[in-house]
Formats: sequence, C-alpha cells, structure tokens
Amino acid sequence: MDSTPSAGIADLDQRIAGCRACPRLVEWREEVARTKRAAFTGWTYWGRPVPGFGPADARMLIVGLAPAAHGGNRTGRMFTGDRSGDVLYQALYDVGLANQPGSVSADDGLELHGVRVTAPVHCAPPANKPTPEERDTCRSWLVQELRLLRPTLRVVVVLGAFGWQAALPAFTEAGWSVPRPRPAFAHGTRVSLDGLDLFGCFHVSQRNTFTGRLTPEMLREVLGTAAGVAGLPGRN
Repeated sequence: MDSTPSAGIADLDQRIAGCRACPRLVEWREEVARTKRAAFTGWTYWGRPVPGFGPADARMLIVGLAPAAHGGNRTGRMFTGDRSGDVLYQALYDVGLANQPGSVSADDGLELHGVRVTAPVHCAPPANKPTPEERDTCRSWLVQELRLLRPTLRVVVVLGAFGWQAALPAFTEAGWSVPRPRPAFAHGTRVSLDGLDLFGCFHVSQRNTFTGRLTPEMLREVLGTAAGVAGLPGRN
C-alpha cells in the first residue's frame, strides 16, 4: 500500500468528491449542474464536492470559501472557470507560483509551484453562503488535509473572514496551537502558529475586486510575502 503524502492527498480528494453529508448543498449543487447557465449549456457540470488542487508536498496553502456554482462546481477544480479564479491565478502567476495566468478547465495544463488551494466548504452553496452547520460539518476534510500537508506546510493564506473563522478551529484540531482569544481577521495580518505562518487577505470575490477593496497589487503583495516566508522561489 502506497503511504506517500501524494497517495494520502489523492485518497482524500477522492473521498471528498464523494461526500453527501449536507442535504441542502447536495440538492443545490446537483440542481445547478442540471439546469446550468446559458453560457455553459455545452458543459457537463462536475456537480460534486470540489477537492483541493495543488501538490501534496506544498509549502503554502491558500484557503478560500467554497466553490462557485458555475465555476468549481462546473469544472471540478478550485477557483477554475470564474472571475475570482481569474484574479487569483493571475496573481499566482505574477509572483511565480503558477505556470500560466489563467484557469478555465481541469485539463488546461495549469500547475502550481509549491502551493495548494483548498476551501473550508467543498460544495457550492446557495448565494455563496454556507450555513454554520455546513461549515462545521465540512471541517473534518480541512483538518485531514492540514494533517497530510503538515510535514512540508510553512504558510497558509486565508482569503476572507469566513475562511478565517472556519480555518482557525481546523488548525487547532490538526495539532497547531491557536492563540486565545483567537486572532481577528484583517487584510495583511500575520499570525504565527508553532512554525506555521498564517496570513489574512481579502477574498478575491467580484465584490472586492470590482470595487477596488482588493487590488491586484494588494493580492500580489500578500502572496509574494507569504511565498518568501514559505521559502518558495517565486518572482518579486
């Protein structure tokens, strides 16, 4: 039996993709996959939980919120096929952590360098808003992912307050000591957890990027700083 980190992550990803624990999310993601959006009528939607994406020996992890109904829920890959993903992967490319600036489908050749992307909720939720119960039910997947990544993981970048609130208990369950009271989310904040550096960054949502609350420069700054702390080569 293969006990390498790669095998462990691959098994986890497969089990995540088969999860049906939250009835509301199962119903929604499958309904979206059936009805589709007019622009994607020719697509066969993934319509399942979306596992993380990136190498099993990542030194840096990016934690989002949940897949988009017509993004990850359509393509089967985190932040792929929607405008939030366009912003994120462009920034990762700009700082040298991706081999190409775009992400349109799971077979488009995108590779991440030392970075993995995941979310605290793996199913697309109605109105992009998981319930607290759904968030807590899905936490065990993130805990398992963190444990598998722990030998190499040095930095985590959390996108948005929801992800921050969901991730902190997962770090505790995965074996890291989180300060009490729990540190508050803020863009650019940095917290040390037993050899793991945690960075906060505004989410790459259209609301944030269209209004300028999060600019490409701001995103590149956080990702570039985090990559340097993680010891990833990248570009300035």
